[in-house]
Amino acid sequence: MSPHVTGRSRVRRSVAAGVPLAVIAALVAACPPASAASQDAQVVRTATLGDIPLGAFSNALLPGTVDDDRGIDLGGIGSDIYPAGRKGEFWTVSDRGPNGRIKVDGTKRRTFPVPGFDPAIVKVRVSEDTVKVLEAIPITTSSGKAVTGLSNQAGRDEAPYTYDATTLLPYNPNGLDTEGIVRAKDGSFWLVDEYGPSLVHVSARGKVLTRYVPKGLHLTGTDYPVVEALPAVFLHRKTNRGFEGLAQLPCGDLVMALQSPLSLPDKDAGEASRTTRLVRFSPKKQAVTAEYAYRFDPVNVVDPGEDDTSELKISSVVAVGGDRLLVEERTDRAARLQLVKLDRHSSILGGAYDDDTTSPSLEQLDDPAATGVPVLRKRLLVDLGKVAGVPEKIEGIARVDHDTLALMNDNDFGMTDGAGAFDAQGRLIDSGIETTLTYLRLSHGI
Repeated sequence: MSPHVTGRSRVRRSVAAGVPLAVIAALVAACPPASAASQDAQVVRTATLGDIPLGAFSNALLPGTVDDDRGIDLGGIGSDIYPAGRKGEFWTVSDRGPNGRIKVDGTKRRTFPVPGFDPAIVKVRVSEDTVKVLEAIPITTSSGKAVTGLSNQAGRDEAPYTYDATTLLPYNPNGLDTEGIVRAKDGSFWLVDEYGPSLVHVSARGKVLTRYVPKGLHLTGTDYPVVEALPAVFLHRKTNRGFEGLAQLPCGDLVMALQSPLSLPDKDAGEASRTTRLVRFSPKKQAVTAEYAYRFDPVNVVDPGEDDTSELKISSVVAVGGDRLLVEERTDRAARLQLVKLDRHSSILGGAYDDDTTSPSLEQLDDPAATGVPVLRKRLLVDLGKVAGVPEKIEGIARVDHDTLALMNDNDFGMTDGAGAFDAQGRLIDSGIETTLTYLRLSHGI
């Protein structure tokens, strides 16, 4: 990749039934109170990504993809983070690129200021207080073209518009809103995507090998193989809230986290629900082998300043040994990390709650455990909102060692919502939020 120009000047502003009762009782046993969890954590190091013009970055990977970056720098690579094997080095992945929302005639439109941007896998190194890009891999179709981050299907995904929300852009069935990332032993990558939602297998060079989507999605016109292998119930994912977290267990299985509860039977039910789902996938079998119910804490527990339950989301899941996971529950301002064990008796795959005609749905249950649903047990590890120096909107988490986590925020490419995100010349008025990698030390370990 060619050298990047840095130091650009910018204008900134602040910014289930049938489970034995004994098993159910064990699964839903009361969790330790928050005070019992370790709050003895501290930030021991921070590093920041320098300014890299997005056009220069993108065109170095796939020449001619971006003709105007509108003054936007590389960002969004905090969507996830995965250890790269050497101390201080990590694989990261960008999301679909700069995007925002502008209200037109009372309706919010999704904008793509740089529609040619192609999601990328980016390898970085922490060097003193700087995050340096070591390598970048564009995510491409079978014929080597950019997948882009554009919406896939009209009527299902948000319509894509230009930066000023005036002109409709074409949909692209190849488009990916990539989030989680892990690297397989053979050097290939697994990613998750919010559109399908989908699980995406990518070669070491970035070519999409297979995209696994829910049964019945009927995604056509792609320039790569698509396999309908996920439960059809995931067709009810909330718009822009598909899979976000991805973990790789020691056995090689993958666990994907649905960012928010399904809109089942409708949007209102999903907005009010605190129950989302995790999915276990076997790369060997190329099939889903388990599905789990995960229960959020009340929103005002996760974020004392928030009362809207729909703001709850999972943004990261991390394997921490055996079948244990670290799960991040968050809003945009606060986050808590929970330790969870995947129990073989707790799968709801293929049961009543995978049938979208079941009433009430899993998402409608006020207390799923009380009705016999084997909800995953969890234990609070740390409340990031109570640790000084942790940025907001942490989306990427990696385990560095027994005592240390690496956290990375999603800075949204410096974008904000609303018509005021750009000046009269169509150049970004940057939010001033930088991409930061933060090392967090836990005094009691994981």
